[in-house]
Amino acid sequence: MSDDDTETGILHPRSSYALFGHEDAEQTLLESYKSGRMPHAWLIGGPPGIGKATLAYRLARFVLAHPDPSAADVQSAMTLAVPRDNPVSRRVAAQSHGDLLTLERIIDEKKDKLFTEIRAEEARESVSFFGSTAGEGGWRIAIIDPVDDLNRTSANAMLKVMEEPPPRSLLLLVSHALSRVLPTIRSRCRRLMLRPVAPADVACAVAAITGSSANDKDVKAATDASDGSVSRALAILNGSTLAVRQKVLDLLAQLPNPDPRALHALGDALPVNEPESLEAFTDIVNDWLSARLAQDGSDKVKAARIAEAWDKINQSARDADAYNLDRRPLVFNVFNLLSETARAA
Repeated sequence: MSDDDTETGILHPRSSYALFGHEDAEQTLLESYKSGRMPHAWLIGGPPGIGKATLAYRLARFVLAHPDPSAADVQSAMTLAVPRDNPVSRRVAAQSHGDLLTLERIIDEKKDKLFTEIRAEEARESVSFFGSTAGEGGWRIAIIDPVDDLNRTSANAMLKVMEEPPPRSLLLLVSHALSRVLPTIRSRCRRLMLRPVAPADVACAVAAITGSSANDKDVKAATDASDGSVSRALAILNGSTLAVRQKVLDLLAQLPNPDPRALHALGDALPVNEPESLEAFTDIVNDWLSARLAQDGSDKVKAARIAEAWDKINQSARDADAYNLDRRPLVFNVFNLLSETARAA
């Protein structure tokens, strides 16, 4: 998301100060910074909606607020938390901190929709950004959210920075699918993999955001269907995605021969004016592909086939969203690719 979602209560990671379920990852980043040997680039990976970007912004705020790793307040810190009333926090939330660059998909003003990728024009900003002196004499930090959305041209622009990083520079690359990240980028980063959030932490996060109880039956149902993703749980609570999820799961269980009538029913359940339903559909399909990759990843041929299906499916979904296309052809196209993948596996 580019901005806070007022309908679901989901805050953009730049405005989110609570982190649920990733204490070990937070300590890894904190201890690395305290050591004075901070890698210039981190690749933070894991499924969508589990807090990767929230953690990236949390680190960025901490480093910008405490630019000297050897300072006493850094060495005594127990977490990366920076109070929301800290000047750095306020400026990050307002997107006005001169030493923080965020690369993400932006709005195509002609279509009033997000572009389907991070374009080279945005990626090239990083070259001039890191080529200049930090405005406040500290660190220059870039967050790419997600790095999966870089096209090949924009990825190559990022490589220019990563090959010769200037002192006190930090790149935080968020990835939903490491297999889609260029090997040349992966090799220049330290990886930090986040796991899906534990159900108890998802419930607590949802309760905190919505002002409800973690024991509420709807919160429990959304948590059970969230696969460890807080944002997915919130989306389920807010719309009809729980029914969509069940239809998709039923069809995935039928692979490689899904019922055509059920495919039609799923297409009808994904109206053009409900982008959250399409997002839920895509997330569940991506989860299935991720599981296949984990199972067959050691076989290069199978892994390449899965990666190709992933690219085609997600590009088709982005096109359907960008151009308001009827979802039924998308559903049939996606399940044709999944069927081929299932047979090959």
